[in-house]
Amino acid sequence: MGASGGFPIDLVLFGMIAAFLVLRLRSILGRRQGFERPAEPRAGVRPPAADAPVIDAVAERVPARPLPDAASPVGQALTRMQAVDRNFQAPRFLDGAEAAFRLIVTAFAAGNRDGLRPLLSEETFRAFEAAIATREAAGETHRTEVRAIHAATIEAADLRGTIADISVRFVSDQVNLTLGRDGAVVQGTDAVTEIVDAWTFERNLTAQDPTWRLVAARSA
Repeated sequence: MGASGGFPIDLVLFGMIAAFLVLRLRSILGRRQGFERPAEPRAGVRPPAADAPVIDAVAERVPARPLPDAASPVGQALTRMQAVDRNFQAPRFLDGAEAAFRLIVTAFAAGNRDGLRPLLSEETFRAFEAAIATREAAGETHRTEVRAIHAATIEAADLRGTIADISVRFVSDQVNLTLGRDGAVVQGTDAVTEIVDAWTFERNLTAQDPTWRLVAARSA
C-alpha cells in the first residue's frame, strides 16, 4: 500500500524510549492480565516447535474495532488528521496497527534481528537486540503464540501541528513461554492468557514517508 495515510505492513517501524523498553519489555510482550484459559487442543492448528517460536495468525473471531464518537475529543482529533492527510482512514490504520502488533511480537519472540531491524528505530533496535543477546547468552528461547486478537480500539489521539499520535488498546489471547537450555520452562505458561497492551504510534502526516512509528508501549 503506497498511500501516505495507509499503514503498510512492510514499512511499519517500531520506536519506543529505550530505557522504558528495557524495564518493561517482558510486561509489554507477556504480562498477564485478568485470567488464564486452560490450553485446549484445536483441530487444524499445528503446535509450534520449542526452538522455532511462531505466531498463530488465525484469529478465533474478527477483532472488535469500534471507532471513537466523531464529537468526542479523540474523534475530533482523527477528523483533523484526515483534513491534513486526505488518505488517512481510521479503520485502515487499525488494520495496519494489528498487523504491526503481530509482526513485532513474533519477531521479538523468534529473536529475528533481520525481521526486527526495519520495524524499529535505531535506538530501540539496540535495546531489543540487547534483550535478545541476553536471552541467547543464557541459552534461553522464547515461544509466543497469538491465539486471537479480540479488540483493537483507538483510546487516544492527538495532533500537534502535523505530528499525529494515536494510542491503540489491544486485547489478545497469547501463550508465552521462555525455555531454558534444557528445554524446561523458565518463565510463563502454556495456558492461554488474556493480555491487554496499549501502544502509541506517531507519524508526520505531511511527510512522504508513510511510516507510523511506535513511540510508547505499556501494559494496560
